[in-house]
Formats: sequence, C-alpha cells, structure tokens
Amino acid sequence: MSVRIFVMAHKPFTPPKDPMYVPLQVGRANAASLGFLGDDTGDSISALNPYFCELTGLYWIWKNYQSADYIGICHYRRYLLNQTGSIFTEPQLEKLCMEYDMVTTKLLTLTCSYEKGFGENHHVKDLYTTREVLKEKFPSYVNAFDQLLKGPHTYFGNIFVTAKDSYDAYCEWLFDILFEAQKRTDMTGYNGYQKRLFGFLSEFLQTVWIHCHKLRVCECMVGMVGEKYETTVLKEHLAEFFAKKNYEGAKEYFLEYYQKRPDVLMEASDVTGELRICMQIISTCAFEKERYGNCILDAIWEYPRLISHFHSLNEAVLGILSERPSQSHIRFLQDTNCITPVSAEIALQLFCKDPALQKKTLKIIYPLLQK
Repeated sequence: MSVRIFVMAHKPFTPPKDPMYVPLQVGRANAASLGFLGDDTGDSISALNPYFCELTGLYWIWKNYQSADYIGICHYRRYLLNQTGSIFTEPQLEKLCMEYDMVTTKLLTLTCSYEKGFGENHHVKDLYTTREVLKEKFPSYVNAFDQLLKGPHTYFGNIFVTAKDSYDAYCEWLFDILFEAQKRTDMTGYNGYQKRLFGFLSEFLQTVWIHCHKLRVCECMVGMVGEKYETTVLKEHLAEFFAKKNYEGAKEYFLEYYQKRPDVLMEASDVTGELRICMQIISTCAFEKERYGNCILDAIWEYPRLISHFHSLNEAVLGILSERPSQSHIRFLQDTNCITPVSAEIALQLFCKDPALQKKTLKIIYPLLQK
C-alpha cells in the first residue's frame, strides 16, 4: 500500500522532507520552471491554470500518474494535520485510508447559504450554469446540489486523500461537468480572481460528490505555512506608503488591490491579521487628520512598530471591554503618548457594535488617555 500527496505550487517553497509529499508545479505551461515536477507534460490542461487553479494538477495526476494506491492533494501553504497538529506521515494516512473513503478538510459552516456566500465574490449565474450541466449529464446529483446550495456547508481547498480508483472516478465526473460549464461561461468583465472560477466551483462539487456517494469521511484540520505571495506583496507596498506618511495613497492602493484579489483578507491568506490592522491604521489616520490636523504616522511610520502598536492598542481596548484589563493594558493606554480618543474609538468598534456598551467602555478609556 502506497500513498503520494501532491503539493500544488505556483511559487517557490521548501517542500516537506517526507518523500510521500511530491511537489507539483501547476500552470507551468504559463510560467518559468520552479525545478519541480510540472503539470505540462503528457495529457495536460496546464495552460488553463488561470481558470482552473490547482485543478490543472488534479487533471495531470488523473491522466498521467499510476504509481500509488492512494492519492492526496494539498497546497504549498496548506497541509492536512493529524491529531497532534503535525502533517501526516505515510503510516498514519495508510491507517486512515483503511477506515475511511476520503480524508479531507473540516466541513465549513458559513454564516449564510453557500449560494449567497459564493455571490459575494463571484457571479451566482455560474452556479446556475453548473446546475444546468449537472442536470443534463448527471441528473441524480441535482437534488443534492440544490439542497447544499441553500445550506451553509462546504468543503474547501481541493485538499483530500482517497484511493486512486476513487480519485479517477471523481475526476472523470468533475472534469466532464467543468469542461462543459466552461463552454457556456462568458467571463467578460471578470477580474483575475473571478476568472479562477472552476477551482472554486470544484470545492462545492466535491461536497456534492461526498454527499451523493455517502462517503465515509475523516475530517482534519488544515495547517497554514506562511502567507500568500499576494498578501506579502500588498503588505510590502503598504509599508512603503506608511513610511512616506501617505495614508491616502495606502488606501487607494489597498482598494485597487482588493478589487483584484478579494481573497487577501480571508483568514487563509491574511494569516497574521496584519492586513486588517493596516485597514485600521488607514482609517485611524483619516479620522485623526480630520479631527486633530495630524495622525499616528507623524509619530510612528515604520511598519513593524505600527503593527505592534495597534496590536497592543487592540488588546488593551479588548481587555477593558471584557472588564478584565491587565496592568499592562492600563499602563499601555496611560503611558503611550500617541494614542488618541479617535484611535481608541476605532479600535473599540472592531470588537463592539453595541452603542451603549461602546459609550460605557469609552468612559473608562478616555480618562486613561489624559496625559
């Protein structure tokens, strides 16, 4: 019994040392080689990577790789974790594969229906196109598709391990649907993120497949290693704007970038939460400038110090809001000269939407800021 986990990558990274993990460069037909195995040999759809994301790797494995009993998919930043919080070893996965039909991610529970959640960053019409194709090609799956569409659950990431024959059957079904949906999809006006449509559709279709086949699924946590390349680029540019004390330029750049890549604010991308703090910094600067004529960037403009300052501010405000402030929280508010009432108000709004509770909490914070 053998297991191979293919690590989908489109950026340089350091692969796990365990030989079970095999780096696979996806979209290599459109890019320079990273020195890994590529998805652009043999029967390949590598050139479709801007639209199919990691699915170009799934397709390549399906058509070209037959040397393992069980096939797994993960990402260069995302790995399935065992109960101790470590990435799986081959013996551990072999045991699970004997007990379950598929090892995959935890089932997500959204705060809304999948249909509504999908529509926030994508075009809902594409879900309906997929349903039309499913109804024509695989009508027995339509009831489950409709039920799950209105529900709050989905698997994510195309991260899973299953037997090779099951993998092949799933891929045959999946790509039959997606290739036909592609023929019927007009992407006029789509940004780069939205054009990655078929990768996102496949996550939901995996959920449909599992549901319809009543698979015995072992759901695992996913470990994040580092942050997205796009997130790093955005942070580096924001740091440059802050160093120049140009919060307006930072805001304009951030909004433009976010329109192209709304996923940068997702927890899986902004793993440190720094981009949300950058938004807080920009907002604080704007309101401070309007009220006082100057802003935090006049006192602190180095990116690491800014992030540290707002981390501490948020922790202090949250401590007072929860009525459990530590002495270090109190000292920070009392002794830090560049904290303004505006910055405290904005920090509080991040954690509390109740106006009455906001007012009560600010009555405690304001005296601490009086130097």
